[in-house]
Amino acid sequence: MSFSCDVNVLLYASDSSSPVHEPARSFLKEAAAGDDLFCLVWPTVMSYLRIATHPGIFSAPLAPAEALRNVDALVGLPHVRLLAEEDGFLEIYREVTGTFPVRGNLVPDAHLVALLKQHGVRTLYTRDGDFRKFPFLDVRDPFAQ
Repeated sequence: MSFSCDVNVLLYASDSSSPVHEPARSFLKEAAAGDDLFCLVWPTVMSYLRIATHPGIFSAPLAPAEALRNVDALVGLPHVRLLAEEDGFLEIYREVTGTFPVRGNLVPDAHLVALLKQHGVRTLYTRDGDFRKFPFLDVRDPFAQ
């Protein structure tokens, strides 16, 4: 079994002012220590580095070196895997975007979904309801009670 998370979970874990900061940190610790593979995609990692260090977006931006250390700590764990596009990716992207118009902010979401589909990952933890538009994906809010 494998799963992934959206960038919002990583950001909440780094933002001490977030009301879900501690739950996000706990989720990541449990996810990375479990038996299932925790799959991250490069676009999620790059989005984390972009947003967590941006003073106009992140309330208390991290230093670039600190954000990169956070990534290193996560991806260095035994049950964490980084996923990238492989041959045939564009066809999978066309497949996941073929049933409704994908534009604007939905493009990076579709990119993430296509990467997960290419690697057989069906579960995504996120608070972003837009991912529910992709029927094969099992979208879960990691902070729902």
